[in-house]
Amino acid sequence: MVRFQVLNYYHKPVWFAGTGDLEALPSPETVLAVAIFAVAVWREHGGSRWMGWWERPLARLARRKWLAILVAVVSPLVLRALLLPWYGMPEPQVQDEFSFLLAADTFAHGRLVNPQHPFWAHFESEHILARPVYASAFPIAQAAVLAGGQVVFGHPWFGVWLSTGLMCGAICWMLQGWLPPRWALLGAVLAILRLGVASYWMNTYWGGSVAAAGGALVLGALPRLMRRPHWRHAVIMGVGLAVLANSRPVEGAWFGLAVAVVLFGKQGLGVGGWGLGPGQRRPVDERQEPAASGSGARCPNPQPPAPNPFFQIVLPLALVLAVTGAGVGYYFARVTGKPWVAPYVLYRNSMTMAPHFLWQKPTAQPLYNNREMRDFYLYWEMSNYFEARQSLLADLSRKASFYWHFYLGPILTIPLLAVAALWRDRRGRTLLLMAAAFSLVLVGQVWHNTHYAAPATGLVILIVTMAMRRLRLWRDWRGRPVGLRLVRLAPMACAAMLLIQIVAGRVQGDVFEQRSWRWPPAGGVARARVLGQLRSLGGKHLVFVRYGVKHDLGDEWVYNDAGIDASPVVWARELDRDGNAELMRYFGDRRVWLAEPDAPTPQAVPYADAPAHLMRFVQLGAPGIRALQSVDRVRSKVLARAGAGNVGPQTCDAWNFLFAQAIGVAGPDVAEGCYSGNNRGELVSFERWFAWLREQR
Repeated sequence: MVRFQVLNYYHKPVWFAGTGDLEALPSPETVLAVAIFAVAVWREHGGSRWMGWWERPLARLARRKWLAILVAVVSPLVLRALLLPWYGMPEPQVQDEFSFLLAADTFAHGRLVNPQHPFWAHFESEHILARPVYASAFPIAQAAVLAGGQVVFGHPWFGVWLSTGLMCGAICWMLQGWLPPRWALLGAVLAILRLGVASYWMNTYWGGSVAAAGGALVLGALPRLMRRPHWRHAVIMGVGLAVLANSRPVEGAWFGLAVAVVLFGKQGLGVGGWGLGPGQRRPVDERQEPAASGSGARCPNPQPPAPNPFFQIVLPLALVLAVTGAGVGYYFARVTGKPWVAPYVLYRNSMTMAPHFLWQKPTAQPLYNNREMRDFYLYWEMSNYFEARQSLLADLSRKASFYWHFYLGPILTIPLLAVAALWRDRRGRTLLLMAAAFSLVLVGQVWHNTHYAAPATGLVILIVTMAMRRLRLWRDWRGRPVGLRLVRLAPMACAAMLLIQIVAGRVQGDVFEQRSWRWPPAGGVARARVLGQLRSLGGKHLVFVRYGVKHDLGDEWVYNDAGIDASPVVWARELDRDGNAELMRYFGDRRVWLAEPDAPTPQAVPYADAPAHLMRFVQLGAPGIRALQSVDRVRSKVLARAGAGNVGPQTCDAWNFLFAQAIGVAGPDVAEGCYSGNNRGELVSFERWFAWLREQR
């Protein structure tokens, strides 16, 4: 089973291996970074040419820009495809993955949403909406690429595979707008080696590549629009913003705002640094020599008037965003009933207590239909919220090290030694300020996953590549080309790191430690094994999922396809006795099984052979538990169970026993205030016990 650290994985030191018997060893990436730095600094004169053996073929390929982009797209796809015999397609493991897959299956079947199931309470899970419709709570971009993989290739993972290749191509195109071709291709190679093959962006359904591609399109259109505005590049920027709005809307909006400040700011950026006001003359390209001055100098040819920014930038950009807004609003209306309310907002407002941002206040506890979801939102999410608020500096340090390790790590930190030289360049300074501004939106969030920063992936690669250009010129006090050696060795170290990840194998154990230097785990293997066993039997199946008292809240099994009734295997929560019986009657043509994820070796056993089990207590009035919906009905059924002549004072345990027999739900812990003092044998009246019962949450 997956450990609960799956959503809280940032506590390990960033320079150590993630798990298993290698945890005490330094990360190979740290060793490689130290090694190339030592070679560059302590090596005597000469002997640097072999380090740059890759530069000439890279430069030849880079001169053919579209071919370079195509190679950037295809390379990670081919590499990952070749590794499929050893590292097969992953199984979903985290709640987020199942939610994206639900939306993908919905889209693949030609629907935007699914109707609410009549037994929706049995199919509730984190990050999905079980009512008023059955749908994912997340933005749709990641689900759309998964649906494409499912429809075109027969499996949603191929959508992940293809989107990661397109991300690398988008980064290459973006870099070509900022840098000379060979440096642009070098930056794309770094992205491929670090993110395109062995990262969890390629090897889970969690996302990252889609938002990164959208951010690269936006950032790549920026310098092209500032050199010479053209509607085509404005449309590309609009498409990138549309992707961000449907993948990482908050971070994408902040990133888009930073780009807008640069694009429409007073000074502008561009090659020569100019604004985009009306009547602005077209700037001279930096590759052109200035006209000769003095006697006899010929006047330069008059330049054509600059394109009108409104028609070349504002109008096409507004049209793309208007179409995007209309489509998004229509989808919102189908899910939430209101075009201005996002599914994620409805989900947070109706099911959770902890806010998403540190400055917000918690909301009141909703009524939950099962204990596992209550504990997830009440204990895990709220503890994360209070921990982040009470230790802001510690939380900031964790976030900084977390994002640094994934996007840069020791090897790509080396080029940032030239950040001071990059700051002196106007374009470099603007990019660094954009990165600093973007980081503010990450600081204010309670939770953090590395794909939260995905819109700025291209920005990070661009800054690293620009820093490498400046680092290449560095020499030490003896005149040795230390910077040149570092720049030549860094890509080889990244390639070596990828090879180490492949050879070292997967992360050991069941911890999804995505900051480990090893290959990500295979996913939810135990659930997939049970699912495979049932499918091999043929026919239709209903699987009740029973969790233990000490259940790992990150190990959720109750997720289904878009069409629950048509699915060969249906996963359902084991709830109250009457509700379970009604669900079995509804699925009368199915074989019924029990799965216990917390068992040493989870497997499906016939439900009729499994020992009886009472549902753990949830608050009276729970909307999905029919036996608990009416307080008066609960009262009358317990009294009827006690009998007319047996309603005198009894112990809290005795009243709880009668409650369980009458309702089919276990009573709450009587130690939580049912009796006074330490006398558990104290006799209490029915009214006192029932008043206490109504207060329990």
